Amino acid sequence: MTQEELAGKIGVSRQTIAAIERGTYNPSVVLVLKLSKVFSVPVDELFILRSGH
Repeated sequence: MTQEELAGKIGVSRQTIAAIERGTYNPSVVLVLKLSKVFSVPVDELFILRSGH
Protein backbone atom coordinates (compact mmCIF):
# COMPACT_ATOMS: atom_id res chain seq x y z
CA MET A 1 0.00 0.00 0.00
CA THR A 2 1.37 3.41 -0.87
CA GLN A 3 1.50 6.34 1.51
CA GLU A 4 -1.09 8.06 -0.69
CA GLU A 5 -3.47 5.08 -0.50
CA LEU A 6 -3.11 4.80 3.27
CA ALA A 7 -3.61 8.53 3.69
CA GLY A 8 -6.85 8.32 1.70
CA LYS A 9 -8.13 5.44 3.82
CA ILE A 10 -7.68 7.30 7.08
CA GLY A 11 -8.36 10.85 5.92
CA VAL A 12 -4.95 12.52 6.20
CA SER A 13 -2.32 13.78 3.78
CA ARG A 14 0.51 11.69 2.38
CA GLN A 15 2.87 14.05 4.20
CA THR A 16 1.28 13.09 7.52
CA ILE A 17 1.92 9.41 6.82
CA ALA A 18 5.53 10.18 5.88
CA ALA A 19 6.01 12.16 9.10
CA ILE A 20 4.60 9.30 11.19
CA GLU A 21 6.98 6.87 9.47
CA ARG A 22 9.93 9.20 10.14
CA GLY A 23 8.92 9.56 13.77
CA THR A 24 8.58 13.33 13.51
CA TYR A 25 4.81 13.39 14.11
CA ASN A 26 2.88 11.86 17.00
CA PRO A 27 -0.58 10.95 15.72
CA SER A 28 -3.73 11.47 17.73
CA VAL A 29 -5.47 8.58 19.45
CA VAL A 30 -8.19 8.65 16.78
CA LEU A 31 -5.60 8.42 14.00
CA VAL A 32 -3.81 5.55 15.75
CA LEU A 33 -7.09 3.68 16.07
CA LYS A 34 -7.80 4.20 12.35
CA LEU A 35 -4.35 2.84 11.46
CA SER A 36 -4.91 -0.15 13.73
CA LYS A 37 -8.20 -0.88 11.98
CA VAL A 38 -6.75 -0.52 8.45
CA PHE A 39 -3.93 -2.96 9.24
CA SER A 40 -6.03 -5.23 11.49
CA VAL A 41 -3.40 -5.20 14.22
CA PRO A 42 -3.42 -4.04 17.84
CA VAL A 43 -2.18 -0.52 18.52
CA ASP A 44 0.83 -1.80 20.47
CA GLU A 45 2.06 -3.59 17.35
CA LEU A 46 2.05 -0.32 15.40
CA PHE A 47 3.72 1.93 17.95
CA ILE A 48 6.29 1.43 20.68
CA LEU A 49 6.18 3.56 23.80
CA ARG A 50 9.69 4.69 24.65
CA SER A 51 10.34 5.94 28.15
CA GLY A 52 11.44 9.53 28.33
CA HIS A 53 9.88 10.45 24.95
